[in-house]
Amino acid sequence: MWKFMAASSTRRCISSSTRVFGWWDHVKPAPLDPINGVTEAFLADPSPDKINLGVGAYRDDEGKPVVLQCVREAEAKIVGCEFLESVSASVSSKLVEESVKLVYGNNSNVIKEGRFAGVQTLSGTGACHLFAEFQKRFYPESLIYLPDPTWSNHHNIWRDAHVPRRTFHYYNHNSKGLNFAALMDDIKNAPDGSFFLLHPCAHNPTGVDPTEDQWSEISHRFKVKNHFPFFDMAYQGFASGNLDIDAKAIRIFLEDGHVIGCAQSYAKNMGLYGHRVGCLSVLCSDSTQAVAIKSQLQQIARAMYSSPPVHGVLLVSTILSDPDIKSLWVREVQVMANRIRRKRAALRDSLEKLGSPINWEHVTNQVGMFCFSGLTPDHIDQLAREFHVYMTHDSRISSVISTPKGNASSLAFSSNES
Repeated sequence: MWKFMAASSTRRCISSSTRVFGWWDHVKPAPLDPINGVTEAFLADPSPDKINLGVGAYRDDEGKPVVLQCVREAEAKIVGCEFLESVSASVSSKLVEESVKLVYGNNSNVIKEGRFAGVQTLSGTGACHLFAEFQKRFYPESLIYLPDPTWSNHHNIWRDAHVPRRTFHYYNHNSKGLNFAALMDDIKNAPDGSFFLLHPCAHNPTGVDPTEDQWSEISHRFKVKNHFPFFDMAYQGFASGNLDIDAKAIRIFLEDGHVIGCAQSYAKNMGLYGHRVGCLSVLCSDSTQAVAIKSQLQQIARAMYSSPPVHGVLLVSTILSDPDIKSLWVREVQVMANRIRRKRAALRDSLEKLGSPINWEHVTNQVGMFCFSGLTPDHIDQLAREFHVYMTHDSRISSVISTPKGNASSLAFSSNES
């Protein structure tokens, strides 16, 4: 009896001590992610006419995800597959092999000669994070130059990898286009051998891309400065509707003899957001170097997530390696890109017909999934408060979301107030 009471008393003391110490009392809520914060505000709004223009994935006219026919056919083809670790390596290798062809070209010498290190990743976010960790490990004193603006998560990724960040000029708020002269000055003035993150097409969030001639000038300046170009290819096909045209920027750099890094994602152009399928490739001077770099990337990934899930990569590798299904996917990408262009044209036409005094040419001049509307934070708050229309405070809106009845004039109304 006395032993029981003593043990019970000890447990109470330990429990009391633990509560007093409070292991996690110092942990405060993290600041809301700009995109996730918009989604949370949208979900909390009880209005039946609410609309979320911050959605970053392809949607139909009802705002719902689209399952592509090529995905359905790939799904039917892999039914009955044994999703075991024994098939993971071969499937992942097929994904990498087909992915690098999409970026660098089917007949690229870097592929024929095996001068690339490629690994499957957890979508484009995982590819960027894996490269950021690789950069920190082998260039510990380096920093990364990010476009101003860029996808907000780029800052999170390189910050958490403890890589210092700088920005370079990209968007011109006055012209609502590319600030090319300032961009080139920043490339020139950066220390030799700097790392730069570039969007090869359908820039997120602005929808503003350099022209082919401008990409050639950028590539030349990179060569002079010996900068490293890291491309985040999240929307291949969404800018022009043509996968090869959208890879032109990367191929210009390739033709100019650059060593390149590239993150790819199939979340958007295959509608596989929830499957988290991506690829990271790093070009190398020879096949021996490629083997070494791949082993280092795999070691970093081993500590992060060990190996990715198999089902999504089976879908993607099936689509890319089956000629008929791939041909169907190529056509569906073009259909999606054409619909995005029609949505842009309809938005501009509606705003102009509503008598908005603002020049809306930038809506159709920009490309890809997102439109940088140019609205101010006050406009954006007014849209949410009075019209139940939600978007990020940088004014980025999705080009594929339809405006419901009752909100058709909200953008024009808000801009007329300025």
